[in-house]
Amino acid sequence: MTNFIQSAIVIGATGLVGKVLIEQLNQREDCEKITAVVRHLDPALSRLNKVQQLLLSDFMVLQSEQVQGYSHAFSCLGTTMAKAGSRAAFYHTDFTLNAHFASLIAKTNAHYLLISAMAADPNAYFFYNRVKGELEDYVRELDLRRVSILRPSLLLGTRPEQRPLEQIGQKIYLKFMPLLPNRFRFKPVTADAVAATLIKAAQTQIDNFKIYDNLSILDDK
Repeated sequence: MTNFIQSAIVIGATGLVGKVLIEQLNQREDCEKITAVVRHLDPALSRLNKVQQLLLSDFMVLQSEQVQGYSHAFSCLGTTMAKAGSRAAFYHTDFTLNAHFASLIAKTNAHYLLISAMAADPNAYFFYNRVKGELEDYVRELDLRRVSILRPSLLLGTRPEQRPLEQIGQKIYLKFMPLLPNRFRFKPVTADAVAATLIKAAQTQIDNFKIYDNLSILDDK
């Protein structure tokens, strides 16, 4: 079964995966309208003919009526501890803002798709993975029509902001890449592969709730 992606709303639209996703959606014949929720107008998004930018200084002011009428809702929003500056700020972005968006989508008939993390677990030792796990649990409890959660490993690509630890990880991976098997479960994935999996899930998922692990994403590269 193929589901048409008639219209989409995206938060985290200016990040590494968000931008690639919107570019791919903009090229699809079945997708008629794309709304990117942004804090600052993005010139690159302005050049895409199907994209409109919803400018909000704070995503917490996003209202129910602003997310109505979409067939699919994508959450690509996330940050790092280094960029956020504190645990509280990180939690606000990665949990609170995402949870607010998901709760609004639960009042619609949209298919909700979320980028989480490979080691997401509400009982994890590391704060980053614990927050991702808490968000997954929150989303699971909402009355959403359909949910897709992606758990990618390290993301490969050039981000608009610097992420030193991620850049170090990319360099190490590129050095040892020839030694790794193609289906190594921790293998880093590209933003294009993650975006492709989001679109594939949006088109083909029948289950009400499904998690796509890193190997699933690697298969879609």
